[in-house]
Amino acid sequence: MSNTHPYRSQGERAQEIEEMGLESPEVIQTSLAAAMTLGLKGGIFYRDAKLTCLNLLLTYQEGCQGRCGYCGLEQKRSEKTKGTTFIRVAWPTYSFDLILERTKQYQNSLKRICLSMITHKKAFEDSLNLVSRLHREVNLPVSILCAPTLIRKTEDLQKLKEAGADQLGVSIDTATAEIFQKYRGKGVRGPHRWDHYWEILRKGVAVFGQGQVSVHLIVGLGESEQEMVRTFQQVHDLGAVAHLFSFYPEPGSALAEKAAPSIGQYRRMQLARYLIMNDLASAKTMHYNSYEQVYDFGMDVEPFVASGQPFRTSGCPGKDGETACNRPYGNERPGITLANYPFIPNMRDVKQIRDELYAGLIEFREKKE
Repeated sequence: MSNTHPYRSQGERAQEIEEMGLESPEVIQTSLAAAMTLGLKGGIFYRDAKLTCLNLLLTYQEGCQGRCGYCGLEQKRSEKTKGTTFIRVAWPTYSFDLILERTKQYQNSLKRICLSMITHKKAFEDSLNLVSRLHREVNLPVSILCAPTLIRKTEDLQKLKEAGADQLGVSIDTATAEIFQKYRGKGVRGPHRWDHYWEILRKGVAVFGQGQVSVHLIVGLGESEQEMVRTFQQVHDLGAVAHLFSFYPEPGSALAEKAAPSIGQYRRMQLARYLIMNDLASAKTMHYNSYEQVYDFGMDVEPFVASGQPFRTSGCPGKDGETACNRPYGNERPGITLANYPFIPNMRDVKQIRDELYAGLIEFREKKE
C-alpha cells in the first residue's frame, strides 16, 4: 500500500496524535461508522446501512474520571483494552479541524451531530467551544450528551443551549437507584449520583423544552422488565424521551464477563418504550408475570410489530423529524441478530422479531389480576 493512500495517511496521523499527547478540544474521537462515513476509514456497511448522525466524543490523556463498571471508557481498564472501544466499536482520534472539514464536505448525507462529554474537569468548557464552532460552521442540528456530574446550575444548561445545542442527552443508563449506585456510584467509588442525574434531567427539560431532552437507558444491567418500563414512564412523564441500548460486555471493564440480555427481553423493552413514548400505552396498562416480565402490553401490538418501527434504533431526530442518531451496529456485530435496526426492518426481519418478542418468558401466560 502506498504511503500516499488516504486511509493509511489518516491512520498514521491518528498514531501521531496519540504520540504527541494531544487532547480535546484540539482532537476528538469519533465512531468507526462516522470515520467510514467521512472517508477517513475504509469499509462498507452491512446491508447497505447509512449512518445519519456524526457522533463525536471528547478525549483527554487522563481519561474519563467516572468509574462506571460497564463502560469502555472506565479508568481502571487494562492498558491493552483502555480506550480501544466504547459502546462495542473502535473510536479513532482525529484533529477536530479535520473532522470539521470533512463534516462540511459530507454534511448532505448527515442529519445531525452529537457531541458527547466525558467526566473530566475540562469537558464542560471544551463542549461549549466545540458546540459553538459546529453550530456556526456546519448546517446541521447539534446535540450535546452532557456529563451531569459536571453540571451544577441551570445556567450551565442555558450556556449549552446558547452555544447552539438544540437537544440535550442525559445518560442515566440504569433503571433503578440501586443498580446506579452499584455500577456508577459508591459501589465502584465513582463520582456519579442518581438524584443529581434526575435533577439535571428535570432542569434540562425546563431549559431545552419538552421532547428536546433524551435519556439513555441500558437494558440488561440487572433490572427487571417492570422496573425498566416504570423508568420509561417516569422519563416520559417528565417530558423527556428514552433511547435504548442493549448492554454489551466491554472487554477489560468490570462487567466484561456479564452476559448480554436475552433478545426476548430486549424486544419487549423496545416495544414497551415505543408504546409509552408515543402515548399508545402506559406502564400501568401493561401486565407482568411473577418474574416482573411483560407478558401482555394491554393492547393489540401486532400493527406496531408488523411496521418494525419499535425495533429501529432510537435517537435524536434530524430536521425532518425522523431519527437521525441511528448508530449502525453499535450494539452488535453485523451478520448476527440485530438488537437495534438502523433501517426499516423488512418482512423477513419482522418475522424474526415476531418470533423473538415473547422468547424467554418464564410464565408466558399468567391470569390477569
